Amino acid sequence: MKTKIFKPEKRAVLLQGDQAVVEGALAAGVEFFAGYPITPASEIAEGFARELPKIGGKFLQMEDEIAGMAAVVGASLAGKKSITATSGPGFALKQENLGFATMVEAPLVVVNVQRVGPSTGLPTSPSQGDLMQTRWGRNGDQEIIALAPASVAESYELTIKAVNLSEKFRQPVVLLLDEVIGHLREKIYLNDSEEIEIINRKRPTADQDPKSYLPYQQTDDLIPPMADYGSGFKYHTSGLFHDQSGFPDGKKETAKLMQDRLHNKLHNNLEQIIFYQKDIRNDDRVAVLSYGSTARTAISAVNTGRKDNLKAGWFKLQTVWPFAEREVAKLAAQVETIIVPELNQGQLIREVERAVAGQARVLGINSYAGELIKPEAIRDLMEEVL
Repeated sequence: MKTKIFKPEKRAVLLQGDQAVVEGALAAGVEFFAGYPITPASEIAEGFARELPKIGGKFLQMEDEIAGMAAVVGASLAGKKSITATSGPGFALKQENLGFATMVEAPLVVVNVQRVGPSTGLPTSPSQGDLMQTRWGRNGDQEIIALAPASVAESYELTIKAVNLSEKFRQPVVLLLDEVIGHLREKIYLNDSEEIEIINRKRPTADQDPKSYLPYQQTDDLIPPMADYGSGFKYHTSGLFHDQSGFPDGKKETAKLMQDRLHNKLHNNLEQIIFYQKDIRNDDRVAVLSYGSTARTAISAVNTGRKDNLKAGWFKLQTVWPFAEREVAKLAAQVETIIVPELNQGQLIREVERAVAGQARVLGINSYAGELIKPEAIRDLMEEVL
């Protein structure tokens, strides 16, 4: 069946965060989903199972999480915008093939709706415990792009951004929700097709000689054109370090050259990758830095504190990896104290402390047993330090 073009319509809808991910992915041009049901991400699979056949796309429920990840890598190499969704132990199982996707530079999106772990943990409770696993969960030390929505609207918007970033940088992207955002229902406004920026991967030009095509060419922007499997171009993929032709040669120089390119294609373009929002006034003395569902708590605490003349502001990360190091360093130069609330035992705070480099005091608030942090807890700490 020939794929039909999905044409999003501008409308107001009441959606869960998980459902908003489906809407955003379809709007961005996703045509393939493969995965395995798991709480609290199953609504994403259910949404794609319902919607993809309507446009000639493909939905596959695989036998396990490993196969689901392998399937989206294969679909991506065949030229389709692809996505999978999981949680907790399923995300752990996806890591090997996520590493392979990084090595072969397959653009795709992995949605992780976090729950409390380790292991089976608390399947229906929120967590942000997979933050460092997202960054370094694969063997080796190649970073990844990861976005974290704090609302249903952001689940929609950042899904579109995740697909676009994966296509632009030929790079896997992780979308980090947590159970609260995944199951939260809010009224949001979907955009029509003219309002949505769509980015497609760079492909070989029409006059490109297939015999001279290099799938991992060292281009000026460090992002090689990517031919679809079956389109007439010779294309070898390998989890081994490989030269520009895609074939491994076992040389240390080749491994270093490739690792440098994979790193630099991201870090040379941080201004296009790092998204954040903030409300910091000139006389604010404390800032609450947060991401995901804790950002809702943080903003509520700051807004109520300001009514009582507390000199407080907020800084919300939408991109968690690569870390907004320069932006956080600038924040530390503006305020005296940075509070970092997290639904884990303290993962992002270590990166904040490193970026702050002693310019400001850094304090954490942590909840890791399936309960949200209350605004009152942040408010009390703000009052204590002011």
